Amino acid sequence: MSELTHFNPAGAAHMVDVGAKAITARTAVAAGRITMLPATLALVQQGTAKKGDVLGVARIAGIMGAKKTAELIPLCHPIALTHVDIEFELDESNNAVHCRATCETAGQTGVEMEALTAVQVALLTVYDMCKAVDRGMTIDNVRLLEKKGGKSGHWQREEPTA
Repeated sequence: MSELTHFNPAGAAHMVDVGAKAITARTAVAAGRITMLPATLALVQQGTAKKGDVLGVARIAGIMGAKKTAELIPLCHPIALTHVDIEFELDESNNAVHCRATCETAGQTGVEMEALTAVQVALLTVYDMCKAVDRGMTIDNVRLLEKKGGKSGHWQREEPTA
């Protein structure tokens, strides 16, 4: 197992020096879901929620979340994202909305935190837009699915098959 990199030899938190790292194409994919009442999912699906197009607004929020990650996570480097994609899938059998975020850059550090933040912000936006009718929604299973690029290369989560 690798050592934690956000601490200096004295144990104090610090921002990792990435200055000597090579600039490479980097991609990260993260996912998560929000579960809700069937009637709430129907509002999302039909686009009839009181606040409007829930998934359209959540998509923009997820993109903005990715762009603002360094402002939210203290030791994250601000990076120039070259692409952010937010996808939603409605899951009627589980009364859920699944979110998948893909973030890309050409840089010296990865985009895992940006992808994870994009998912969380997108799902929080779904919650915010629907909370008037369903305060019991649950956000869960937020996880990194894949990362590519950099010295550590390619990593992919092995998801159990249903």
